Amino acid sequence: MTQANVEEMTKSQTPAIQRLLGASGDLGSRLGLDNKWLVTAIKATGNYGEIYERNVGKASPLKLDRGLNGLWSKGGLMYALPFK
Repeated sequence: MTQANVEEMTKSQTPAIQRLLGASGDLGSRLGLDNKWLVTAIKATGNYGEIYERNVGKASPLKLDRGLNGLWSKGGLMYALPFK
């Protein structure tokens, strides 16, 4: 999910995506938030990768590599725990 496609992702038929984006279940309310909290946050700021790139990554004056801040599947340490 990215800032550009998060609205389209709310129409996904994948149960995990539906839960995460508040299209099904009550994850947001269990956290004390609106069920669409993550859609609102991603629309406003982007996902972690977009935020990183904009503020300290290649698109910023600092031009830092993601390195250990990258996804675990790409050699980094970032691993999101499943929300259920």
